[in-house]
Amino acid sequence: MIDFLVDIDTRAFLAINGLHADCMDQLMYVFSGRFIWIPLYVAIAWLLVRRLGWKRGLVAVAAIGIAAACSDFTCARLIRPVVERLRPANPDNPLSALVHIVNGYRGGAYGFPSCHATNTFALAVSSSLFMRWRPYAIFIFLWALAQCYSRIYLGVHYPGDILVGAAIGASYGLLLYLISSRAFRSLPLES
Repeated sequence: MIDFLVDIDTRAFLAINGLHADCMDQLMYVFSGRFIWIPLYVAIAWLLVRRLGWKRGLVAVAAIGIAAACSDFTCARLIRPVVERLRPANPDNPLSALVHIVNGYRGGAYGFPSCHATNTFALAVSSSLFMRWRPYAIFIFLWALAQCYSRIYLGVHYPGDILVGAAIGASYGLLLYLISSRAFRSLPLES
């Protein structure tokens, strides 16, 4: 059964990674970066404080940060060292000869699950629950999906890495939302 799933994951990866265009390479490379999104994170924090008031907004921002940190820790420190699944672009992976690689970027040694997916889905789930605003939810989930797609495009994750990472991140996002929403009860509404 595992071999069957790995085969499907590999075929899906090759199909998605094979759909590349030179004009998209740099865009995906930049889009997948971490630091380029700092203005977005600041804007989300500002929106949360504006919508929820400063006390509840700060609790929400802290909860989102904790959800992302827990997701990242679970992915990078607990699961990856045990599973040790080579990234598709890793030179030690026989598949790497078939992978479209951008700017020589191959990521670290292991890629299961995707930390980008865990972090973006922790942010998307928790912030959309706090925000409770449909246009924002649509935007943030499209952003998270695009982030995940960029990782396959760049050749550093299989779709299975993304799916498991997204599930972990979504779970932490929901859990931290539920915990912090209980804390909201003790905070007075601001006018």
